Amino acid sequence: MNNKKTLFLTEAAVIAAIYTALVLMFQPISFGPIQFRIAEALTILPYFTPAAIPGVAIGCLLSAFFTGADVLDLVFGSLATLIAAFLSYQLRRNKYLVPIPPILVNAFIIPWVLRYAYNIPDAIPFMMLTVGAGEVFAAGILGLVLLFALDRVKYIVFKNSYQK
Repeated sequence: MNNKKTLFLTEAAVIAAIYTALVLMFQPISFGPIQFRIAEALTILPYFTPAAIPGVAIGCLLSAFFTGADVLDLVFGSLATLIAAFLSYQLRRNKYLVPIPPILVNAFIIPWVLRYAYNIPDAIPFMMLTVGAGEVFAAGILGLVLLFALDRVKYIVFKNSYQK
């Protein structure tokens, strides 16, 4: 395995571990129709490295697994995070747009997961608003704060990263 592949796998694994740890630490507020998943701030990391795409998706999968989530949540929650991370990576040329995909993708997909995996009776449009609001705070506000903080030190933190 060459150095680029090793670096990619290492970055993805570290991001997955941090995402999982954050979800587990803040588990009471990370799930349900009204959720504030602090780990979603990490969804801005594709701005810095493509390793964040599998990193946040695997972190989402692991956190769902370790918290005993329904199989629909394991599959579609992780898939939503993977799609959002890929789209965020595509928007990396404009840092202000990077948090938009996690907000929109999760606001659209997660309410359906909540309805069919957990039989939450709230209306889908209501859950789209509540999940979307949580994402605005986590990915939008916290994510942009993290993005601007890391942007100042990216040459130190991501100096050997796959992406420049």
